[in-house]
Amino acid sequence: MTTEELRVNIEKALDEIRPFLQSDGGDISLLSIEDDKLVKVQLTGACVGCSVNQMTLKSGVEMTIKKYAPQIEQVINIGV
Repeated sequence: MTTEELRVNIEKALDEIRPFLQSDGGDISLLSIEDDKLVKVQLTGACVGCSVNQMTLKSGVEMTIKKYAPQIEQVINIGV
């Protein structure tokens, strides 16, 4: 998978999870993809101060991204 295809697939994954985040007043943005293995995102809105945002990141966001792009090893949130 090319880097561009990888980016498109990750955006598709974020589009799938975004409505759940938005329903709770949050959102997510893709910041970068490093070495085609590490995805950096930024949780925004209500997600910033949420006590379960790490669980959301691992169980929701990372799992969904890996479904679309299995070569991704880790997803991390870069704070504001």
